[in-house]
Amino acid sequence: MIQQINTVDDVKIFFNELLAEGVNFHPDDPMETYQHRDTGKSFYNDQETFVRNNLLAQAFDVCETEDADIYELCIDIFMKDFYIAFQLEL
Repeated sequence: MIQQINTVDDVKIFFNELLAEGVNFHPDDPMETYQHRDTGKSFYNDQETFVRNNLLAQAFDVCETEDADIYELCIDIFMKDFYIAFQLEL
């Protein structure tokens, strides 16, 4: 997991890491809200939640400073992954 977010590229890395972890991520949702679909248990433990929430706050700060749309970045990354997965199924 990335340790600190200082650039828009770092935001992209963070979002890709969340995607790789299997989270159906949205920037407005705090990490403690994510649960495993089959068990209903929290996706992250307390330490993981703390780290990811801090990284998410940094991502919002960087995007605001750099005038980048955090939602657009998120959609682009997740849709790209969805498209690749869809193509693999064909």
